[in-house]
Amino acid sequence: MIAAVNINITKVERSKLKDINLENIPFGKYFTDHMLEVDYEDGVWKNAEIKPYQPLLLDPSTAALHYGQAIFEGVKAYKNSAGEAFIFRPLDNCKRFNISAERMQMPQVPEELFMEGMRMLIDLDKNWIPQQKDHSLYIRPFMFSCDPMIGVRPSDKYKFMILLSPTGPYYSNPMRIYVEEHYVRAVPGGVGYAKAAGNYGAAMYATAEAKKKGYDQVLWTDAFEHKFVQECGTMNVFFIIGNKVITPGLETGTILAGVTRDSVLTVLKEMGFEVEERRLNIDEIITSQKAGELKEVFGTGTAATISLIKELRYKDYVMEFDVDSWKTAPAVKDKLNAIRYGQTTDNHGWMLKV
Repeated sequence: MIAAVNINITKVERSKLKDINLENIPFGKYFTDHMLEVDYEDGVWKNAEIKPYQPLLLDPSTAALHYGQAIFEGVKAYKNSAGEAFIFRPLDNCKRFNISAERMQMPQVPEELFMEGMRMLIDLDKNWIPQQKDHSLYIRPFMFSCDPMIGVRPSDKYKFMILLSPTGPYYSNPMRIYVEEHYVRAVPGGVGYAKAAGNYGAAMYATAEAKKKGYDQVLWTDAFEHKFVQECGTMNVFFIIGNKVITPGLETGTILAGVTRDSVLTVLKEMGFEVEERRLNIDEIITSQKAGELKEVFGTGTAATISLIKELRYKDYVMEFDVDSWKTAPAVKDKLNAIRYGQTTDNHGWMLKV
């Protein structure tokens, strides 16, 4: 619970923006002038404040550092040609954040605190939103346990924070993907559907091994047969086979319910495609590729938006694709960008004005 959305604001004396060029800026390297910080103690959210971006002072026994009770979200804000700032589907991220919180035995963040805190923070730092093509303001809400004690149990104290980072494209070029059949990202009954920090830490070893082989990311497969594809690195994955678009379903609880994934599904249906959300075997993918039926493969995510996949390797079998000839994935990206940058009417109510 929270008594009221009363957020104190302390502004910086001088903006760092004067020293940063927002053109071709790398992902996640720079942060805006301010951040949101809120404490959870005694069952209440309190001390909500927006203040200058600064280091945190934490006890060495802070629970999150030992037991991994930490979750986060990824959201983006854009500017239209008139310079107005809009956030893309933040309410959906708020709902998913609290789904993750429930799975990780953490308190719910009230919708009004999540949404209003984000809006106020972006309003204060909206000059940081780049207006170049494929650029945006990346928004990172996160929460972690902060009891100063060692003991395997849910904390009594937490911090909820939001950081802002101006960014360019996450993946600037089409990707080479290695199909992982040894290491596992998620299992039924696990935390794969939650945006838990540990999911990403656990994925780093397999990703590093794939990079040693010359690949950008891994395509995870199921834990039992290593045959059914799941997520692709930090993205959901889509396959256009024949006249259908297929993406792994969410029913096993091993895949993150991506907000961009849901947006892409909506746009594809509007474009007239038959869309299937279901289990997809790597053998089916290979068979369709050999038959000339596998038309396009691409990943979707908040950071990545839509990323084309130019190569897919399973064991010693390599599938290469002529991404320059693709029509569908680029068209979906263009349609989403037109909504995000205010170049077309938002018929879905996805854009929240700051």
